Amino acid sequence: MSARAPRPTRADFRLFRPIQTRWSDNDAYGHVNNVVYYEWFDTAVNAWLVENGFLDIVNGDVINLVVETSCSYFESISYPEQVDIGIAVERLGTSSVTYTLGAFRRGEETAAALGRFTHVAVVRATQRPTPIAPPLRAALEGLMRPG
Repeated sequence: MSARAPRPTRADFRLFRPIQTRWSDNDAYGHVNNVVYYEWFDTAVNAWLVENGFLDIVNGDVINLVVETSCSYFESISYPEQVDIGIAVERLGTSSVTYTLGAFRRGEETAAALGRFTHVAVVRATQRPTPIAPPLRAALEGLMRPG
């Protein structure tokens, strides 16, 4: 068993995406359910990819598949809070990228949760890995985690 990840701060991330919690995000315990964090992380990364022209989810020849995920929770978030999802690149391979993601309460310096997931670029028709396109690679290099 590995040691728990240290609690990150906003300085550990390169960009932030706003997320508004929804009434349905809360579970029976009155806080955002753990699976919702994964939705936030996936939404933040894919929105960035789409908005910057790196992903065409309907017609693109190359898509990204999530092959690994994890999340450490430090404190609860509840509806109706606003959340900022911090994004940084932890590792950049030939056809894969591992993102580090932080869920921050609006205005807070330390993350309430720390996620990570790995995307693999694949050819949509074959589902086989393909190298990350040079323009996307350059943009991902700009998101490399500090330090």
